[in-house]
Amino acid sequence: MKIVFCGTPQFAVPTLEALITAGHEVALVVSQPDRPVGREGTLTAPPVKQAALARGLTVTQPEKIRANAEFRAQLEAIAPDAIVVVAYGRIIPPWMLAVPRLGCINLHASLLPKYRGAAPIQWAIARGDAYTGNTTMLLEEGLDTGPILLQQTREIAPDETAVELFEALAHAGAPLMVETLAGLAAGTMKPQPQNHEHATFAPLLDREDGRMDFANRGAHELYNRWRGFQPWPGAFTALNGKKLIVHRMALTAELEGATQTAAEQNAEEPGRIWVLSGRIFAACAGNTWVEFLEVQLEGKKRMTATEFLRGNPLSPDARLG
Repeated sequence: MKIVFCGTPQFAVPTLEALITAGHEVALVVSQPDRPVGREGTLTAPPVKQAALARGLTVTQPEKIRANAEFRAQLEAIAPDAIVVVAYGRIIPPWMLAVPRLGCINLHASLLPKYRGAAPIQWAIARGDAYTGNTTMLLEEGLDTGPILLQQTREIAPDETAVELFEALAHAGAPLMVETLAGLAAGTMKPQPQNHEHATFAPLLDREDGRMDFANRGAHELYNRWRGFQPWPGAFTALNGKKLIVHRMALTAELEGATQTAAEQNAEEPGRIWVLSGRIFAACAGNTWVEFLEVQLEGKKRMTATEFLRGNPLSPDARLG
C-alpha cells in the first residue's frame, strides 16, 4: 500500500522500519520540527526523521497541521491508502482523517480504553499494573476513542522501568501494525468500538509528578512511581534544603536490630532517614520503607549511597521533603 507515516520519537522507529520491510511504499514521513537538545541547545532532528533520511525517504516537518493548506495539498496529492500514526505528538485534524481510503491507523501503547492520553506506559507502571500492551485503532476526532483493530498483551515485570517497557512495546507494536494493515487491505479486519465507560486517562507528565511524598504514599507506590517516571521526571525530594535526586531505589521488607526498633518507635514520621551499614533507608507512609541505592545532591555528582555517606554524614534527626 501507499502510506504516509507520522511519528517523532524513537518509539515510532521500529514501526516505520517494519512497514518498509513489509514492502509498503512510504510516500512521505511526517515528523515534528527539529528541537534544541542539551545544555548547548544543539538543534537535533527527531529519531523518526533520522531513520527516514537514512532510508532515503521524503520528510516534512510542519510546525502546525490543522490549518496548513500547503501540507493538506501535499497529502491529498499523494492520496495514500492509509496514514499510520505512531507517537507523532499532534492531534490529527478532521480533514486529515478523511484523506486516506482506509483511514488513519494509530499504534497506542496501552490496552485501550485504559490509559488514553500522552503517557500510557509511564502511568501503567506508576499505578502498579501487572500487565499492559499495544492497541492498533482507527483514529477519530476524540482522544484515543476510535475503534480497536488489534491488541496484544504484555506483562510488566516487578522491577521494570518505563525506559525498558518503552523499548519492548515499540518492537512488539511494529509487527502488530503490519498485521493490522494486512487485515485492512484484505477486508478481514473488523473494528470494535471501545467501551467508553471503562476509559482511564494517562495525562502528560509534569515535573512535580517526580516529587516524593513520603507522608501520603507508601513504599510500593513510591517505588512504582520511580520506575514509571524514568527518565523524566524521575524521583526527587529535599535534604537540608537542597534537591536530592534518587536515581536508583529498592523496596525493603524490614530493617535490622536497633535501627528497626528505633524505626518502629518513629513509625509516625514518614520522611525520616535511617543509616545502617552504609545504606540509606527512608520511612514512607504506612510504616513502610524504601532504600536509596544511588543519589545525587543538588550541585554534586551522582553517587552510590555508600559514597554519598562518606562526604555527607547525616544527623540522627535528618528528614526528607
